[in-house]
Amino acid sequence: MNFASDNWAGAHPAISQRLLAASAGFSAPYGASKLDLKIEQRFNELFEHEVAVYFVSTGTAANSLALAAVNRPGGVSFCHREAHMLEDECGAPEFFTHGARLAPVDGDNGKIDPDSLNAEIQRFPPGFIHAGQPMAISITQSTEIGTLYQPDEIAAIADIAKFYGLPLHMDGARFANALVALNLTPAEMTWKRGVDIVSFGATKNGCWCAEALVFMNPKMAKDLPFIRKRAAQLLSKSRFIACQFDAYLQDGLWLTLARHANTMAKHLQNGIVNSKNARLAWHAQANEVFCVLDKAHADQLQEKGAVFYQWNPPRAKPGLLNQNEVLIRLVTSFATEADQVDRFLELLG
Repeated sequence: MNFASDNWAGAHPAISQRLLAASAGFSAPYGASKLDLKIEQRFNELFEHEVAVYFVSTGTAANSLALAAVNRPGGVSFCHREAHMLEDECGAPEFFTHGARLAPVDGDNGKIDPDSLNAEIQRFPPGFIHAGQPMAISITQSTEIGTLYQPDEIAAIADIAKFYGLPLHMDGARFANALVALNLTPAEMTWKRGVDIVSFGATKNGCWCAEALVFMNPKMAKDLPFIRKRAAQLLSKSRFIACQFDAYLQDGLWLTLARHANTMAKHLQNGIVNSKNARLAWHAQANEVFCVLDKAHADQLQEKGAVFYQWNPPRAKPGLLNQNEVLIRLVTSFATEADQVDRFLELLG
């Protein structure tokens, strides 16, 4: 009954087998192998667009290097107040941009509010060197609280980005989960809505260690090869990331795994709705479910083998918890089995 994070899940057998096959023989290093080039072309097909693809080892690296690629002196990037890059990446985006800052933007349901975004950007008037200058906007899909930006919401943020001449980045650590939930294509969820850069995550969805930084306009990434090398993210045996993407994208495996995770989340959510001992904090749209229950009950669940994290309530939801209540996050993955959910719901009551 492990619902701590999809990071806790292992690797899908197809990914492991492909890694084993890639381990034999010799192959050109540093992204120059035939397999690396094949997967770069596969991303072009995936996004229905010529893109620039750079493999990295972690989602934090992808997010940080995305901002480093569009860095400006005194740069300021705008993201949701509870975005992963702001709260959970230990200052890495600031470090790799050599001091560019992250400016928090409010918004309900884990999503940037366009009016709030516009107001925050206006706090940095052009030419006022003391404040610095806007350099990027980042959204998270799916969000840190398991909600989704609808296509028109992405477009609304992109319109603001375009107005101010800012690139729009998407943190897609759970890109596949969002994609299947919205029933969109990668193109429809990204560049067709105005997204310029995507941190394309696969590690949470069945890979060992596979993340890609995707630029919809390759010219925007002209310095990225040097930035990635300087950040120690140019892997010599990059074929071991490429081969994971090879298996991951083959025959839609990545979408199948994400659909399973989302289905398990719906099963979990339905059980919580029907429980007398917990209440749903908000509607889950991907593979993260948040619920409220008595702290003593949460402790009992953990004592009986349930693994999950207690979560800080979003700032946009004051009064969510009563006295002695806690908010918990339950994350499902490609490896979550229905009987694990059933067992948890049985213990929940």
